[in-house]
This record gives sequence, structure tokens and C-alpha cells, in this order.
Amino acid sequence: MLAVADGNGSYGSSPRMTNNINFNKNTDSSVSISKMDLIIPFSPEVPCDNNGQRMWWAFLASSMVTFFGGLFIILLWRTLKYLWTVCCHCNIKNKEAQKVNNHMNSQADGPTKNQNDKEEAPVSEVGWMTSVKDWAGVMISAQTLTGRVLVVLVFALSIGALGIYFIDSSDPIESCPNFYKDFTLQIDMAFNVFFLLYFGLRFIAANDKLWFWLEVNSVVDFFTVPPVFVSVYLNRSWLGLRFLRALRLIQFSEILQFLNILKTSNSIKLVNLCSIFISTWLTAAGFIHLVENSGDPWENFQNSQQLSYWECVYLLMVTMSTVGYGDVYARTTLGRLFMVFFILGGLAMFASYVPEIIELIGNRKKYGGSYSAVNGRKHIVVCGHITLESVSNFLKDFLHKDRDDVNVEIVFLHNISPNLELEALFKRHFTQVEFYQGSVLNPHDLARVKIESADACLILANKYCADPDAEDASNIMRVISIKNYHPKIRIITQMLQYHNKAHLLNIPSWNWKEGDDAICLAELKAGFIAQSCLAQGLSTMLANLFSMRSYIKIEEDTWQKYYLEGVANEMYTEYLSSAFVGLSFPTVCELCYVKLKLLLIAIEYKSEQRESRSRKRILINPGNHVKMQEGTLGFFIASDAKEVKRAFFYCKACHDDITDPKRIKKCGCKRMTYFEEEHPSTLSPKKKQRNGGMRNSPNCSPKMMRHDPLLIPGNEQIENMDASVKRYDSTGMFHWCPSKDIEKAILTRSEASMTVLSGHVVVCIFGDVTSALVGLRNLVMPLRASNFHYHELKPIVFVGSLDYLRREWETLHNFPKVSILPGTPLSRADLRAVNINLCDMCVILSANQNNIDDASLQDKECILATLNIKSMQFDDSIGVLQANSQGFTPPGMDRSSPDNSPVHGLVRQASITTGSNIPIITELAKPGKLLPLVSFSQEKNSGNNIQMITELVNDSNVQFLDQDDDDDPDTELYLTQPFACGTAFAISVLDSLMSATYFNDNILTLIRTLVTGGATPELEGLLAEENALRGGYSTPQTLANRDRCRVAQLALYDGPFADLGDGGCYGDLFCKALKTYNMLCFGIYRLRDAHLSTPGQCTKRYVITNPPYEFELVPTDLIFCLMQFDHNAGQSRVSLSHSSHSSHSSSKKCSSVHSIPATNRQNRSSKAREARDKQKKEMVYR
Repeated sequence: MLAVADGNGSYGSSPRMTNNINFNKNTDSSVSISKMDLIIPFSPEVPCDNNGQRMWWAFLASSMVTFFGGLFIILLWRTLKYLWTVCCHCNIKNKEAQKVNNHMNSQADGPTKNQNDKEEAPVSEVGWMTSVKDWAGVMISAQTLTGRVLVVLVFALSIGALGIYFIDSSDPIESCPNFYKDFTLQIDMAFNVFFLLYFGLRFIAANDKLWFWLEVNSVVDFFTVPPVFVSVYLNRSWLGLRFLRALRLIQFSEILQFLNILKTSNSIKLVNLCSIFISTWLTAAGFIHLVENSGDPWENFQNSQQLSYWECVYLLMVTMSTVGYGDVYARTTLGRLFMVFFILGGLAMFASYVPEIIELIGNRKKYGGSYSAVNGRKHIVVCGHITLESVSNFLKDFLHKDRDDVNVEIVFLHNISPNLELEALFKRHFTQVEFYQGSVLNPHDLARVKIESADACLILANKYCADPDAEDASNIMRVISIKNYHPKIRIITQMLQYHNKAHLLNIPSWNWKEGDDAICLAELKAGFIAQSCLAQGLSTMLANLFSMRSYIKIEEDTWQKYYLEGVANEMYTEYLSSAFVGLSFPTVCELCYVKLKLLLIAIEYKSEQRESRSRKRILINPGNHVKMQEGTLGFFIASDAKEVKRAFFYCKACHDDITDPKRIKKCGCKRMTYFEEEHPSTLSPKKKQRNGGMRNSPNCSPKMMRHDPLLIPGNEQIENMDASVKRYDSTGMFHWCPSKDIEKAILTRSEASMTVLSGHVVVCIFGDVTSALVGLRNLVMPLRASNFHYHELKPIVFVGSLDYLRREWETLHNFPKVSILPGTPLSRADLRAVNINLCDMCVILSANQNNIDDASLQDKECILATLNIKSMQFDDSIGVLQANSQGFTPPGMDRSSPDNSPVHGLVRQASITTGSNIPIITELAKPGKLLPLVSFSQEKNSGNNIQMITELVNDSNVQFLDQDDDDDPDTELYLTQPFACGTAFAISVLDSLMSATYFNDNILTLIRTLVTGGATPELEGLLAEENALRGGYSTPQTLANRDRCRVAQLALYDGPFADLGDGGCYGDLFCKALKTYNMLCFGIYRLRDAHLSTPGQCTKRYVITNPPYEFELVPTDLIFCLMQFDHNAGQSRVSLSHSSHSSHSSSKKCSSVHSIPATNRQNRSSKAREARDKQKKEMVYR
């Protein structure tokens, strides 16, 4: 309490304060107080003062005097300045009045000159003050590096001073430390000297001194800096108001912005709210700590209580939150009064700030961190269309166990947070998968996923979008953004439309030589379907080859058993052993198949031309003239990556006598030196060969791809082409004709009915004027490849909306034998008009599939058309054809001039015959050899026997195509009967190409070479420039490009392989076809019930990929093979390739199976076994 001191008076009424105090005998020599009436704060609990005298008032007075004294000076200065300004203003008015009254020049010039002199005097002074003020402003505004360092340093020292306060809060409120011995006091003194200097800079830089004096930071300095100097002078320390340093935390967000740490508005707002809340909390706790540990002065400090600072922090929190447990509370009157006001403000702040803070924290991106690269482990970035379906399909193939060890981490980047299902998928693969929320269009997000150190960036496309062009534009923008951030990154992107691939060539850093690839889904989808028109079931086989499938073992002897054994095969690459150097491709291929149990189908061949800089080409089944070089890369079909390593480990010296291929492992021969030096990572099947990506053509060099004289001795009789006639495009890869108007290609229903079409391809297309283009050019190009002779080309008839086909015609008008029947595929009259029962293949496409929200209805048109065709019945008496090897020719038609055809260039193909089972045997273009690719042919009385392939969008809709199958609706697409039979194709099977291309970009090159008919970089550049094929003259260079392999189907009923067709081994057929005709067999197209001996066999077939050597053949099998280009077929009456075109329908008929005489079958079976045993004994591998 307060007491009045008068020399002999008493101090207060308390018994403890009845003693007199003589001030002249004060033990503190630093304070001299005379005997007078004073109001002295007194307490016996000061540890350093025997008299119990408190000196807190001296510390508080220093702050008050500084604050109010400075405020008074500023106000006085403003008042004087205002009065001076008013006086000067009055003088100026008086002088101006004198000027008006005095018209004499002498009297007017004098005052003007004096006034100018007076104004010139302060100019230099104002300029000097301004420069100092500007310098001080720059120093404290963080506009320069020095300013930023100063601002950050002041904040850091303020936090340091607050930390010293936390330390000193455990001591009594008032103590007597020795400045020279107290380390914390010395540090605090140094900090406050720095604060004083900084305060001076701020004062100089302030435009309004009054407002500066009243700022929060100025008030903090007033109540924290002067008491430090007083404590040194009095050798006393008062904890006092040093807690006000906590108010500096309010500037925390500004400091983080200066350091470029906070960039987003949400983060700035969050830090602001947190800093204001915490600084207010700590400051209020400091005040409660002061008054509760001191007590009320008017109570003689007797009502104090010992509370630590952190107990006060706890008290303030439970007070703000209105909980108030009552275990800690304020006892002093000052403390309670403060709590009354603090509850009002603190409760409001707590109720508004805390929910907002929680909301900001909750709204923060859960996946907003940054990727931390792991040493020794690569990572890829996957972006684009990230959904549960696309991600699950990608991960299932990318992380498949058959890929051996996949030491690659997958980082997904998408601007939308994943849903619960997708999040669960990520958690199941958390060891190899991470997800970050962001956009590749934002450089900050690209930095978060470490795109500069990524091994590749994969961009997924939305295959089911309503606007494919917009989706492609989005992916192209992603490529531009990524390449702009890091030009060297390898990018693999999916494109929906073929014509949009040209835009990628406009990106300067796009480089296919460094592994950049564009997987055009429309191009590949159309190519797969087109190859099915040439060899039905090939689309299924190729789709299974580049997709990773696990082997599913089935014990029962069913068609699924053999199909799934083939499904387990994939495409791999591996370098060939030096033991193969110098051997021809057929010899190496036979050795790999028989000895190593591997199927070699292609090699990467290094050009011998020096000027070409050792350009590499992929050669598919080259002839005997191609010899293996050192370091040749081979393309194999095998069940897993470990098996393929046999081709690299094989050593003739060590492994020649080994019969078990599993024992072929690495040996210690010196032959490995080359690979260890030149190709240190070739042992990994995942090594990516950056040799030109998908734009390399295996047939660009006429010198390389010369015709093999061992294949056909009569190759000198190559047909003489007129060099002045343009029959091929400028690259020589496709048949070409001058552009024609669409009106000349239109067939009316009556014209189509009068012209008996046969051996053709019917393309049923659903689309209208608003539908997205499907890219029919990609479907026609493989059917017009130049490795077919002109008479072998299948006529193509499009049935669909004329408005839609007009939009596609610009890309089709340079292809021969293309016609259009305006109508609808759902019209049976239109289908009968084009003789769909006599076609080689019916393709059903839809351009309207992605415009429907319901996934189950996306394929409704294709499904309805398929069921409509299957339910059709055809009368035997209508359209009966005359059976001959030349096919049916209407009266009056000149066969020698197909351009004069009344149906616009349609050439009638060789026969589909009605009536009984009449076999059609076709000669191979080699003297003395018969090689039938067709067994027999008969009219299709039911639509079920028509060869069809239907494109689907939704995989689950495949269950509606076959009403008689037993597929479960939840069965995966590749396990369903329509897909296994090659009658259904879904674009989803192309998803596997992303991971396959990443692990080996040569796989994409090989796939494109097989399905597109041989696209070249020159052709793609031409299509990008003109969007149309350009005709070229038939030069030796362009004609040489015809000499390339193509896919065909070989029938086993009759011909040179008839002895193997009944009970023979597939391996014997493989070796015989390879040695005799350079034909590389790689699969079987077998009747579904061929293993049954029931009379009512089903006519459906399924695909068997790469059967084992001992696999038993049946006469009705069709063999997938890669056959060489046949020069002599151009002069023969019926060609090999033609027969292959019309083989499928005829060979599927179950009646043909039963037409084989039983005696002949037994004789062939016994002869086949004898020949096979003899061949095995004589076989020697070199």
C-alpha cells in the first residue's frame, strides 16, 4: 500500500509496517532521498533491499517521461509550425496587396528579388533533409538487400529479447542484478541499444511524426528500451513491461514475405491470424504475470500470488475459450479488472480467429508438399487425365511383376485432389507412388515434383471426352509448359487425334531422337482394326503382346487354357550375344526358338553407311541378306524378362550342348567385354533405346532392304512399272491415286445392288455433322500399303451419314478403291446392297460414343448394328457367284482397266463360292510350291458367320455382343470371348502402351510399323504440311520401299504344310516355313471347339500367341505369319496375299472340318510324325 512519510510518521496501518524508516540511513547509496513528504511504494519482499523498497515507479516513469515528453515536443513543434505558417501566409497576403497598389516597376522588382533570395536559402537545407529521409526510408523498407537484412535482424532480435524475458520471468519481479556479472542483462542491453538506433532510423524516415509516435512498435520501444538504461543506472532490474516485445510477432508474415517464403494469399492470411492471436495471448499473459506477482499497490502488495509466466498463459487460454476451470485465477484487483476487459476482446478474437485459422488449415492442400528424391532411385511424373480407371490401368501394367525389378517411383500431379477410391489406390502402392496436387502449367508445381531430375514425364489423355481436339490441345499445352521449364525432359504423351500430332513438331525442344513420343490412340486403334481386316484376330494378339498379363493356369482342356498361355507372352528387347554375329536372321530366329525357347521377330539394325551416322532401323523378319552385327538389339516374344536374357547370355562354347534353356546363364567368356564397355546397362530389359522413337522406318534404305534372291528365284521378273505414272505416294509406302470428288465415289443403293461386291471391307460408321472425326485415313492407310499389289487391295465401302463422310473425305480422296454408300448401318437394305454376306470383314465404328453421359449407353449404336447383322439371313438363290479363280466380273466390265469400273474403281476380288464346300487352292509365287492361305469357301447364309470387328468404348459392354457366351459381366476385357476371338476391340487396351514405351521406346516403333503399314518421318511431315498424300513417280528408291514384311494367315488344310496340319507340331511348321519361305510364324487362329470331336462345332475362333514347339496342330488352324513381299504375285493369276484376304470366312465354316476324308487324315498324321522324327534327328544348330 501507499504510505505518507514525514520523518517520524508510520507507514500504513499494517502491523508489519509500523517501524519508522530513516531515509538518511538508506543502505542503497545510489538513491538519495531527503526528508520530505513523499508517496513511496513499499514492500518487504524485495530480495535486494533490506528496507523492502520497490523502485518500479522509476522504470515506469522513464517510459512515461519518454513517451509524453516526445509527444509534447512533437505537438509543440506542430503548433509553432502552424503559427509560423499562418503568420507567413498573412505577410504574403500583405505583400501581394502592396504589389497590386504599387504599379511602379522599381517597387515591384525589389520585393520580388528579396523574396527569391529568401526562398533560395532553405532549398539546400530541404534537399539535404530529404536525402537523409529517403536513405532512412530505404533502410527500413526492405527494398534493398541491406534493408531486408536490417528488417529481419530487428525482428530476430525482438524475438531474442522476448526469449530473455521468458528466462527472466522465473525470477522475482524486481531484483538487484550486477550488470557486469549478469550475462542476460548485458545481452538485453545490447539488443535495446540496437532497437534505439533502429528507432532513430524509423523516426527520420517517418512522414508523419505524430502517427509514428503513436504506432504499436513505437509504444513497445518506449516501454522496453528506457527501463534497461534505468536498470543499469540503479543496479536494479524490473521485469515490468518487457512482455510487450511479443507484439513484434504481428510482423511475422511481413518478414516471411520479405524472404519470399509466403506467396499465396491463404498462407499470408493464415500467418497473419496466427501471429495476431499468439502475440495478443502472450502479451496479455505477461500483464497478468506482472500484476499477480506484484500485487495491488494500494494493498501494500500483500495480495500478490506466485504464478509462473506459463501458468498465466494457461489462465488466459481457458479464459478466452470460456472454459474457466477455476484452478488458476486472478486475485489482485488490477488482474481482475484486466480480465473483465480481456474476456470481452479475447472471447471475440477467439470466436472469430480460431475458426478461421482452422478453416484455412483445413483448406490447405493435403497433397501440397514437395517430392524428395531418393538417391539411386529414378522417378517419373504422370499428369493429365488422372482418374481411378486411368491410374489403376497404368499402375497395373507399369508395376507388373513380369517387368522384373521396377526401381522407379511414380509421382502423380493433378490439380484436383483424389477421391476416396483413388486415395485408397495410392495408399496400396505407397512404397512406389506419391500424389501431389498442382498443375504442370504452374512452374512452381513443376519444381515441387522435381521435374528437372525426373526420368520422364507421362501425360495421360481422356479417351472418353466429348471434344477430342480440346483434350489434345490441353495435352499440347502441358507439353509446352513442361518443355519450357526443362527442355531436356523426356515426354511421352497420349494424343487422341492423328492430325493434332503435327502441333507437337512446332515445339522447338520436342525431340523424338531423345525419346519424346506421342502415342496417337486414333491412329493405333484404326491400325489395329485395319490389320484385323487382313488377318482377323491380329488386333487381339498385338494388344496382348504389349500388355503385361499374369499367367492364369487352367487344368481343364478348354480353349481358355491355350488362349491364356498365349496371353502371358509380352514383347521384350535384349541385345543378342556375340555368338550370333555373322549369322543370318532366319538362322538366329530358328536357333532362338528351338534352343532358347524365344521368338525373335525383329532386330534393330545399324546402317553400314558412314554418311548416315550409323542410323538404326528396325527390321521385321528381314531376309537372309541381313547378318547379325555386334551389339544387335533383338525384339522377342516371351513370358517374362528373365527368359529374354538367354539371348544375351548364350555362348556356343558353353551352352551348345545344353537342352534345358533355364540352364543358360551368364558364363565367364570374354565375349561379354564388348557389352560391359559399350552397353553397361544392357542386362536390364528396361533399358530405353533412344534411337529415333516411333518415327524410324525399317524400310527407308533401298540398299538395306533389297529383295532376297533366296526367297524367290524369279525376282528378276519384277513387274515393269511405268515411271511416268504416279501409283504410289511420294514415300513409296502407300498406293495413291489422283484426288477425286466425293460424288464420284458415292454409290446409290441400286448401283450397289446391281454390282455384286465380294472380298471387300464394309465399314459401318455412325456419325453426323457435329460428331468428332475418328480419322478414317488411319483405317484406310494399312489397307493401301504398297507391299500389296494393286489387284490385292480390298475394296472399301463406307456405309454411314454422307454429311459426316464429307468431312472425312479430304483425307481419303487419294486412296484407290474407296466407295461410299450413304445410309445407316442399322438399315438392312443398305447392308444387303453392299453384299455384307460376301465381305471379308465388316468394321463397326461410331463417332458419337463420347457424347453420352451414361457409360452403358455409349456403345448402343455399335451393339445394335452388330446384333442386327448377326440376325440377318441370306437367300442362297440371290447373288450366286460363278466360282473361278478370277472371281466374278459383271458383263461389259473391262477387267484390265479398273479405273473404268462403273462402280468407281472397285476391282472384283477372287471368289467367294456358293453351294457345297469347294476348296480354293492358291499358288505361292514360287515355282513348284503350293501354299494355300485359304482352305475353302462357301456362302454365308447367316449373319453370325460374317467376319466382324466392333469398336467399344466401355469394356463392360462387350457382354452384349455375344448372346451365347458365358462371360461374367465383371470379367476383364482380355478374358472375354469376343476379345479373345478378335471380334471386339476397345481403346482401353492401348493404355498399356504408355508404360511399354517408357521402358522401351522401340516397342512403340515396332507396333506402329506393324499396324500402320509403314509410316515414315517424311510422310508425317507431309501430312502435317498438306494434310493429304502427295503422289510420287515410281523410282527404284520408292519401289524398293515395297519390299517389306506384312502379316498374313496361312491355312493348313492343303499345300506344302498339309502334312503338318493334322497332328503335326507347331515347331516343325515354324522351322519349315522359316527355312523354305522366310515366313515367320508367331501364332495360331484356332476354332474355339477344335479340341472337341463333336459334330456341331462352333465357328468362332480364338487367338493363341507363340505356342510352344510341341503344340499339336489341327487342319482347321490358321497360322499368323510375317511373310516377305512377293514380286511375282503381280503377274500371277491369284496372289498369296489375295487368298489370305478371303480366307477367314471360308475356313471358319464347321462343315469344312467334316469334309476332310478320314483316310487321308490318318495317312497325313502318320506321315507327319515320321517326318518330324526324322527332322529332329538330322537337325544341327550352328
